Amino acid sequence: MAVKTAEQYYESLRKTRPTAYVLGEKVANIHDHPLIKGQVAGVAQTYALAHDPEGEKLLVADSKLAGEKVNRFVRLYESPEDLIVKIKMLKFLSQRVGTCYMRCTGLDAINATALTTFDVDKKYGTPYHTRFLDWLNFIQKNDFVVWSGVTDVKGDRSKRPSEQADPDMYLRIIERRKDGVVVRGAKAHQSGSLCSHWGLIIPSREMRAADKDYAVCFAVPTDAKGVIHVYGRGTLEERALEGVDLGNVNYSKFAPLVIFDDVFIPDEHIFLCGEHEFAGQMVRAFGSYHRHSHGGCKCGVGDILIGAAATIADYNGVPDATHIGMKLTEMIKTVQTMYGCCLAASIEATRHESGIYQVDTVLANTSKLYEGKEYDETIRLLVDIAGGFVADLPSEKDLRNPEIGKLVDKYLKGRPGVSTEDRMRMFRLIEKLAFETRDIVSNIHGGGSPEAHRMTLLRDTDLEPKKKLAKRLAGIKEDK
Repeated sequence: MAVKTAEQYYESLRKTRPTAYVLGEKVANIHDHPLIKGQVAGVAQTYALAHDPEGEKLLVADSKLAGEKVNRFVRLYESPEDLIVKIKMLKFLSQRVGTCYMRCTGLDAINATALTTFDVDKKYGTPYHTRFLDWLNFIQKNDFVVWSGVTDVKGDRSKRPSEQADPDMYLRIIERRKDGVVVRGAKAHQSGSLCSHWGLIIPSREMRAADKDYAVCFAVPTDAKGVIHVYGRGTLEERALEGVDLGNVNYSKFAPLVIFDDVFIPDEHIFLCGEHEFAGQMVRAFGSYHRHSHGGCKCGVGDILIGAAATIADYNGVPDATHIGMKLTEMIKTVQTMYGCCLAASIEATRHESGIYQVDTVLANTSKLYEGKEYDETIRLLVDIAGGFVADLPSEKDLRNPEIGKLVDKYLKGRPGVSTEDRMRMFRLIEKLAFETRDIVSNIHGGGSPEAHRMTLLRDTDLEPKKKLAKRLAGIKEDK
């Protein structure tokens, strides 16, 4: 059975030696760094829960490619049911981790690459699809974590890749060799790059003929020569650096800038190499898959938002206040709407010629647009219900201090029957849920910008049948 345990994941990850920088310092044992290990622990849960009776039902499935059971995070979408299970799996994991566990970007890039390489090979007779399946088989049998490198740094956003003053603002091929290519550039916001064994790099936008050197897709080991991971800062770092404080300190999220400083990619790991007209298809497929994923992971965290709001209202002594009930109702409405929309996108999935199922892009992007606006309102309501201590609660060190600890305990107590420590734990959890900028920005920009979501929604909605419905009811005859 090609499904690792959490312990085996840690062991395999520590065999890698990625080049990594944190706060200006080069770090050798990067996976043990206090700002990194919380995210590694989150990824480890995708392994641990695969051996849990409840989790195994969602996280493990047969693979036609490997001929054995594999982790769903490295498996192809072979039916609408696979897409439904994906949403339920992501929700299940989020409810237990409370933040990002990094593997869904790789999963979505795997499926986008698989179906696109099939189409490229069909048109040009290239070997990309076979190469890709060979690589994926290797990934499945080793149960490796894959991160997806999609977002380029973009430079001057008014210009296309080939028009940039500095041509490296989009990752590109700088040299073609008889056995591979050399690439240069950088990918931003790369959640999970330091928790992974391999990266799957795809274009970030549509390309034209002049941009053909930027139309490149490949797999690369996380610790390949020339791959440099630079930790991206966020809020609440001191919690992890201190190593103490109440609340959810076990799991965290970070998103490095990953620099490709003249990295050689051998032919067997190249899945697109200049076929510019397929770059857009690949990134659009990834975008819709990943916006669909948000309907699982964000709704799992959304359940925690609702639970934290209800709990702190109880601890504050006002669980039955009318305004609390109204706010909780609004929170529930938003989370359930997103979840239902993505389940519907799974049910309405269509089969690609490769055998891979594609989500309904209109429904998936509708959910993501709704998340970008309404989910932040859910976070605002959480803070509204909780109160001001979310922003300036004294430290756990103050509670433990022999001189003032009893006074802190006395004055931070809520309703009778609830310990001060439990109330502080809930405030700290809410602080993390509400103010961890990486997660809040992900609500808006995860899977692409809101404008990209709108463009996809409009492009993939056929307006003509809707116009005909309106004309028919208005008594307007169709033009001949």
